[in-house]
Amino acid sequence: MKLSKKSEYGLRALLELTRAHGTATLQRQDIAARQHIPIEFLEQILLPLKRAGLLSSRRGAKGGYALIKQPKDISLGHVIRILDGPLAPIGCVSKTAYQKCSDCPYANKTQCPVQHVMGAVRDAIADILDNYSLADFAAGHRKT
Repeated sequence: MKLSKKSEYGLRALLELTRAHGTATLQRQDIAARQHIPIEFLEQILLPLKRAGLLSSRRGAKGGYALIKQPKDISLGHVIRILDGPLAPIGCVSKTAYQKCSDCPYANKTQCPVQHVMGAVRDAIADILDNYSLADFAAGHRKT
């Protein structure tokens, strides 16, 4: 799995919003400046996070973005799935967006060596990202 720029920037934006949680809303230009994110790209990131129910936004002089949920209740895995889609390295092992392999000689068999290994990769990635919250991320906690 390679983290896209969209997810990288999304996590960095959420880092700012986590630090401000419960105290202030942040304007997108402030988030962009602090995290060195192109503002046009940031707009494309904040909207799906808002649609997914993680953020609220308010217009006006005191407007901006804020987390709706507690940072401890938002996993990095959830954020990455919102921005990039499934965590699985190949479609035939995805739990959220399964796609049958059309060109694989094992597609109609009960066992696939590639699927077996890539399923383990998916599980390892999901285990880490789904158990690592924005609160952990902002605090700099390293999970082992």
